[in-house]
Amino acid sequence: MPVISAELVHAEPSLAVEEVQRRLLAGQTLLSDTPDHLLEVVGVLESYGDVLDAYSINLIYQAEHQFLNPVPIFKYLDGDLSLAKIWRHLNHDRINFEYAEYCQKAMFWHGTGGMDAYLDSPDFAANCRAIIKAKSRRDPLLALLNPLFPEFLPELIRSAATTHALGQFWRVMSDLFLDLARADREGAVRTIPQVVDFIKDGLVAAAANPIRYGVDIAGQHFWVLPPEANLTFLVDVAVPYVEAVFLRGMPFLGTVSFNAQAQQISPDQAQFAYGALYADPLPSMGAGIPPSLLMQDMYRHLPASLHQWYRERTRGEGDVRVKICMSFQKAMFCVTNAAINGTMPHSLQAADPGEQSANRAYALAWATRLAAGRTDCLAG
Repeated sequence: MPVISAELVHAEPSLAVEEVQRRLLAGQTLLSDTPDHLLEVVGVLESYGDVLDAYSINLIYQAEHQFLNPVPIFKYLDGDLSLAKIWRHLNHDRINFEYAEYCQKAMFWHGTGGMDAYLDSPDFAANCRAIIKAKSRRDPLLALLNPLFPEFLPELIRSAATTHALGQFWRVMSDLFLDLARADREGAVRTIPQVVDFIKDGLVAAAANPIRYGVDIAGQHFWVLPPEANLTFLVDVAVPYVEAVFLRGMPFLGTVSFNAQAQQISPDQAQFAYGALYADPLPSMGAGIPPSLLMQDMYRHLPASLHQWYRERTRGEGDVRVKICMSFQKAMFCVTNAAINGTMPHSLQAADPGEQSANRAYALAWATRLAAGRTDCLAG
């Protein structure tokens, strides 16, 4: 009789809402503190940090150098048009930037937070008009498209703004995760609570970083996300990213029915639960399935210690991408844990009843959503 892997079958019940809330208010980590969890989380975040470095560079390149390009066939090459780079790309010896675009589209589509509000403002519309006017002078195709489809180019500019903002966000996160791996090697991080605190401190340190984005057209600079918009890293990009990618996500073509009559997909985007914290950790490795693309990218950058740890368990190399996905989910719970801790309305040691009540309400709102996720992965 074949042996069913305990790593692939989760029989434990999920955490109740009350338990998740209790842990958040007590300052406890959602993920249990074990040596294996520490190895998994730090190792997979190191791999993710390497991948996010490439994602960040490419997204910023696209937003700055492929801006309103109607046929961006070289957008994944970061400006390197050497034959060697093109050959590697055609042979798929490359990072899957399609996953980065999937995350960008999720943020753009769900549209939460201050940046989305600014993208619907009169100031942004005025900036778009100035940009389109300048760009159309040098691009006959855009000059033709704009009068025919007046909302098309502003929508592309909104998308470019989200692309650049996500690139800036991932720049910070890449450096943070690689710093975490360095701290682990130096012995400064030895427990899961220390991992969560390290990430929280990094998020808080970057919280007020300005999010700005401008383009140069014919030697003239135009702001897309100007300083006057007062957009910042944590509340305007990081939190909307958690909402769009960790929680809501998007249902993948070919996995569920998009037929409205089948009602497999809620018409209310706020009720979506396709994000990383809800997903079954089973990458299909089918063409175009976003998590499969990410797991392949992370597989190429796995630290040797974590790769060996995977080889010694269950199917060895045979299900390594599934193992990566499971470790990644645990790591994303840690990142979410850090984000919640860093945005708690008041100190957990607050004595004021009003502040305690605000903390309880904030923790309950998060606990209600997290308890519906894959909390079975949090046990030891």
